Amino acid sequence: MFVGQQLDTGRAVYAANCAVCHGETLAGGQFAQSLTGPTFLANWGDVPVSELTEYISSSMPPGGTGNLAEEDYLALTALIFHENGGTLELPVTADLATMMPPAPSIEEQNALGIGGISPMVPMPDWPEPVDRFANYTPVTQDMLSNPAPENWLTWRRGHNGQGYSPLDQINRDNVSNLTIAWAQALPVGPNMHEPIVRDGVLYTFGFGDEVFAFDAADGRPIWRYQRQLPADTTPLSKKTMALWDDMLILATSDLHMMALDARTGRPVWDVEVPDAEELRSNGGPLVAEGVAMVGFASGRDGGSVIVAFDAENGEHLWTFNTIAQEGSPGGDTWNGLPNEARHGGSVWTSGTYDAETGLALWGVAQTYDTGPLRDLVPGENNDGLYTNSTLAFEPRTGELVWYFQHVPNDQYDLDWVFERVIGEVEVDGEDRHVVITGGKEGLFDTIDAATGEYISTVDMGFQDFIIDIDPVTGRKTADPAKTIGRDRPSVFMCPHAGGGRNWSPTTFNQETRRLYVNARDTCMEFRPVQEGGFLTSGVSVFYSAPPDSDGNFGFIQAIDMETGEIVWEARQRAPFDMGMLGTAGGVLFTGGMDRQFIAYDEEDGSVLWRTGLTGVPNASPITYSVDGRQYVAVVTGMGSPLSLGLPGFTPEIPVPAVNSSSVYVFALPEEE
Repeated sequence: MFVGQQLDTGRAVYAANCAVCHGETLAGGQFAQSLTGPTFLANWGDVPVSELTEYISSSMPPGGTGNLAEEDYLALTALIFHENGGTLELPVTADLATMMPPAPSIEEQNALGIGGISPMVPMPDWPEPVDRFANYTPVTQDMLSNPAPENWLTWRRGHNGQGYSPLDQINRDNVSNLTIAWAQALPVGPNMHEPIVRDGVLYTFGFGDEVFAFDAADGRPIWRYQRQLPADTTPLSKKTMALWDDMLILATSDLHMMALDARTGRPVWDVEVPDAEELRSNGGPLVAEGVAMVGFASGRDGGSVIVAFDAENGEHLWTFNTIAQEGSPGGDTWNGLPNEARHGGSVWTSGTYDAETGLALWGVAQTYDTGPLRDLVPGENNDGLYTNSTLAFEPRTGELVWYFQHVPNDQYDLDWVFERVIGEVEVDGEDRHVVITGGKEGLFDTIDAATGEYISTVDMGFQDFIIDIDPVTGRKTADPAKTIGRDRPSVFMCPHAGGGRNWSPTTFNQETRRLYVNARDTCMEFRPVQEGGFLTSGVSVFYSAPPDSDGNFGFIQAIDMETGEIVWEARQRAPFDMGMLGTAGGVLFTGGMDRQFIAYDEEDGSVLWRTGLTGVPNASPITYSVDGRQYVAVVTGMGSPLSLGLPGFTPEIPVPAVNSSSVYVFALPEEE
């Protein structure tokens, strides 16, 4: 027997919290789909009512998940059940056995009106799609640290951040035969997401915080999750999501961390990031040892943070302030500034995890508040920790085991927030377990993965302001003649604050010990201003071509990380704006502002294949295999500043009038 009072409560709660998105009659509105009828029941028919209640309470209302009383969520479920033809009072004693009404049959759908399928002629059986989750097993730490060759399980494929695949079906001899295998449109808007692939399922992120699961072999949509963002939230693209156990974990634009069931897309847990005012999430989570960590960009007083949650339930574990506080290690490096006057330390790239040492590695950016740090106050230290540093954490406790500052007191916005690559290189005749990372200026440091001890630096050769690197400590000294400020003359230096190398991740071949990186050959003029400016030292920044420029602003280098030798360089006019992918087939993939997706020979940098895309390829490409066939995938969508190109330098390569976003997947032709 249905209780009318509960139904009345459901209607009142719905009108106050749900109608603005789903429509007054549950039939769908401007911002969300219908909660009644064939389409809704196709997803929720024959599902236990308890699952619907759990879904509503863990994802609604937008921006206020879990804020309603338990009886209100039960009343909403009862209302939805009622409007779909059911009669139920909640709670029920055996709710696992109480099902939503089944999805309507073809005959029932025909009764709805025009356009149905006639029952007069039997429909032939349709091919049953492959059940990609039939043999699903939980994702473990070992899988993430040592992914199976066919999978791309994390940002940069595995926890070591190398961005390199052992697949070799596509190789330098046949890559010219690549053809489109499938493509799917994503929501229009900025997108820089690097997809994840696990056992034939491709997961990707779309503008507006939509998450998609596709059959990675043919692009068949499997499920879609659409977050209802608060009206005052600006959607942001994310570089990555993370798999753990049977969940897909993501950071949302409204500053929540949440987990979706990797098989269905239904929310498992959803928690608000504590103390999240004025933070932005661009990078995405790193999940290691059951801990979901995420870094944030910030312009607020006191700097930014890295926050950790229990991956099983979303419980907040720890928060680390990336600006060292007074009285803590490194806290005396801010030129005497109080905590609230310290700024920067943003984290807008995801981290990596070293299973050998058990440490999570994160990169931290610079400060734009350069004025108070520029000139050393007598008796103080102005290095500005932990800006431009690598931080090594114990994931569960948040203990900072070691840190290494790559460039102290960065006055030029040339940060070191990018990927941390874990690998082995020979040092003094013996292999060392190391971390490799580089800054915008094209310097790459190699440091010991267990201790943070400095080993060496490689210079890509286009920066001109670091004039000394201590061979023991790695401390870098900037040319005092290039000191900038409103009390100084204009300064010309290379590279530009937008890179050099920038958002685009590298790829590292462990076998050859070569690192492949793309960059932009640009310089800048710092011009003093009396008020405002790009940096608080009182300057504005202007792009410039290098003095000896040939007009080719995009270039790739292959770097031997043991000798520091630049093995080869390939140049083109269009700036590169996406990451590098390396494969055991000897092929490198990347792309540029001219919407060209290109394959290079890893050995010498020659172009082996290229194709045009409708949108700017701003994410990092990936490769994976399903049923023995190798694929290469890339997402388009102008999601980072690099995707805006260099419009004053290359006016013939305009930004697309419509920022379309899609996932493109390529493969060799199937054998007849």
